[in-house]
Amino acid sequence: MRAWRFFLFFVLSLPSVSALGATNTVYDFLRSDVGARPGALAGSFIAVADDPASLFYNPAALGTLSSARLSASFFKNLLDVNAGSLVYGQSIGDLGTFGAGVIYQNYGSFNETDEVGNVLGTFTASDLALEVGYANTLDENLYYGVGVKFIYSSLAGTSSTAIAGDAGLFYMIPESRLTFGFSIRNAGSQLSTYLGVREDLPLDVSVGASIVPKGLPLLLNVGLHKLNQDVNTFAERFRSFTIGGEFTLSRVLQLRVGYDNEQRRDLVLGSTSGLTGFSIGLGINVDRYRVDYALSSLGNIGSLHRVSISIGM
Repeated sequence: MRAWRFFLFFVLSLPSVSALGATNTVYDFLRSDVGARPGALAGSFIAVADDPASLFYNPAALGTLSSARLSASFFKNLLDVNAGSLVYGQSIGDLGTFGAGVIYQNYGSFNETDEVGNVLGTFTASDLALEVGYANTLDENLYYGVGVKFIYSSLAGTSSTAIAGDAGLFYMIPESRLTFGFSIRNAGSQLSTYLGVREDLPLDVSVGASIVPKGLPLLLNVGLHKLNQDVNTFAERFRSFTIGGEFTLSRVLQLRVGYDNEQRRDLVLGSTSGLTGFSIGLGINVDRYRVDYALSSLGNIGSLHRVSISIGM
């Protein structure tokens, strides 16, 4: 019970964090889902155990890794923007669990022109974040985790850098196959700016829960995100919610579906929403290897494709 009360204390501290606010920033690439499994679950990953990608969602969940694991992913964004990630997690005895990862996004090459449209050359743009994390137990079935990341963004020969920290809690109730997660991500500050313009980092305070319903081969995840943002009404605070379901069809195959409510509301074009905000994916597990694929719909805007390969060490 002591662990449960400790977890609740941190979650109920959300109002004190909400004053920090959040806006669109130059580092919004940090909001993109990392890996095909989280992408298929629409980012509902705050309370998912035993996956190294947790480093980027809730570093406390690193403490639940059952074995060392390496995961690499490729993300095909809109307009030929390519992105990807590499993450590794490993438990080292009583010292706890350590993780390290990198996220990158490459926007490609663009023509540089003068005021009348003459091509003078080309320039590129890209983003990069390097993170290291650590997790350990606070009490029985209660984990804490922290992460530190260095962020670099470049555009046409100029750059901006930042340092940020993540922190989280993860609580398990094994007999009920129920987990809870709480995380604060991207709390930090710029080290250098674009042309002297200082911007906030994409701070995100989230809570989530996962459950395996009795008698069903289903891992059901829900998450509330951006709880730190200013809102006009109490109901709007719950606008950014996600739902994800992972169905175990066999020892080898998993089917995943997800829904992102904020994305669906923000990306409506015309009179129909289509499949905006919905995602679907597959996972194939063979021995130590897992291959994941995710398709996320942005409606009339297009679709996002993610592929991940992970290896148990």
